[in-house]
Amino acid sequence: MKLYETLAADIALSIQEGVLRLGDRLPSVRQASASRDVSPSTVFQAYYLLEARGLIRARERSGYYVVGDVRKLPPEPEQASQPDEDSSPVDISELVFEVLESSKMRDVVPLGSAFPSPLLFPLARLAKAMASSVQQLDPWSTVDDLTPGNPQLRRQIALRYRADGLHVQPDEIVITNGALDALNLCLIAVTRPGDAVLVESPTFYAALQSLERNGLQAIEVPTHPREGMDLAALARVLERHQPKACWLMTNFQNPLGSLMPDEKKRDLVALLSQHDIPLIEDDVYGELYFGDKRPAPAKAYDTKGLVMHCSSFSKCLAPGYRVGWAAPGRYTRAVARHKLTTTLAASAPAQAALATYLEKGGYDRHLRQLRHTLALQQTQFMEAIARYFPPGTQATRPRGGYFLWVELPHAVNALTLHRQALSHGISIAPGPIFSAHQGFTNCIRLNYGHAWDARTEAALATLGQLVQNA
Repeated sequence: MKLYETLAADIALSIQEGVLRLGDRLPSVRQASASRDVSPSTVFQAYYLLEARGLIRARERSGYYVVGDVRKLPPEPEQASQPDEDSSPVDISELVFEVLESSKMRDVVPLGSAFPSPLLFPLARLAKAMASSVQQLDPWSTVDDLTPGNPQLRRQIALRYRADGLHVQPDEIVITNGALDALNLCLIAVTRPGDAVLVESPTFYAALQSLERNGLQAIEVPTHPREGMDLAALARVLERHQPKACWLMTNFQNPLGSLMPDEKKRDLVALLSQHDIPLIEDDVYGELYFGDKRPAPAKAYDTKGLVMHCSSFSKCLAPGYRVGWAAPGRYTRAVARHKLTTTLAASAPAQAALATYLEKGGYDRHLRQLRHTLALQQTQFMEAIARYFPPGTQATRPRGGYFLWVELPHAVNALTLHRQALSHGISIAPGPIFSAHQGFTNCIRLNYGHAWDARTEAALATLGQLVQNA
């Protein structure tokens, strides 16, 4: 255990034992540094970790205060899912479309939205970067950069990989129209209609829609709500079937929020490598971590070029710009070829603007504030669920991202709850849209990426009452 983790554990124990009580002010970073004989950086990391866990909260110009106790939060689900592990066709798009349409209405509280609030992003600075970069845009770049993308942007992305210890060259990166475009390009590069693809259970509904659109079969693999895909189950499935690819999220999975431990990511890549199966890694939430450093993607353990790493700026910087990328390893040429024959290129002005923004700095400062805000909002949501939802409710405690997976009492039907909530001006994402078999009928996904205010709290109170009455 690292020094800051030891300090955080000691403070957490004091809160649980009642030595530190609700409303108590913690020593300042300087005071704690002197009394504990540790560096200010260690104290700050410990406080940040406790804040992410919902035990303390910062007040502007005032310090850190005790606000919670893990014993007062809803319990976490502990059991991995239990899909039948057989391949099956996918027919989910109509249900997904029905649900998502409701979350786009401005007068609805967007607990079911797939996106964080657009107010969390530095839109004014991005607009300045756009104005500056467009004026200097080389007219020939609109032709030269068609499929691989803007070279300055690819270089900036490669530098961020390098900062995280991954050696990805700029020419191994293909700029796409958001992460979903990258994921779809990777999928069609390694599959043909009728093939089977491994997915988590539950999984991101857009993955299921992609399989459906391309005539592919889904094999749902048991997944733990805290640590991700069950590797023993994965090994079992690999022996029974002949899948052509595996599509999953190792960091802050949508909808669970699970984070696969590093050693498990290493074992995942090794297992898939034994069977020569490409891994399509959706890592759009990787920058939204609440700990002290970015969790490594599975790509970090890839020595054979089998991991097709995909991400974007849509969830962490520029949601409307629709700029993502793929680092597809040995499949780079195939992905670029499919890009050339489908959507051809991403927006040249948007790519140039993001390249300019990243070159000028400020991205990491923005990310720190964004993570801080999301961590606080998660705590507020968790406390509200504990207050308003009935006994038997369980909720995940993600260490990043902006989704909570809530398991409700078995009597609750999530699709019925979705329709009831919508009649009260509240959107939620019901569990069945995250499964090819439309399971998880008593589960919902909630988005805590929008501002915590009286309207949001009232929506959670109403939702809790609807669950009580089910």
